[in-house]
Amino acid sequence: MELSSKQRAFLMSLANDIDPVIQIGKNGVSPEAVKSADETFNTRELLKGSVLKTAPDDPGSTAEMLAGRCRATVVKVIGRKFILYRKNNDDPRIELPEA
Repeated sequence: MELSSKQRAFLMSLANDIDPVIQIGKNGVSPEAVKSADETFNTRELLKGSVLKTAPDDPGSTAEMLAGRCRATVVKVIGRKFILYRKNNDDPRIELPEA
């Protein structure tokens, strides 16, 4: 799913109030990290995570890898933190502005 700049800005404003719920460490994007992110997406549509300094990849490629494996979209990568979005088709909670 491709997000417009208006939608990205909207999602980033929502993500300001949430804490990172997933950390990617020395194991990188492991199956456990993907499972944890998938479980988080079952209860919310927006996920904030962080990449530790011990991670094997840079934060941008780590966020892309995790998003690809979770069928999510990277909203933004800022420093070592990233924001992912995946629409919940059964019970959408976030109403995105028009593109």
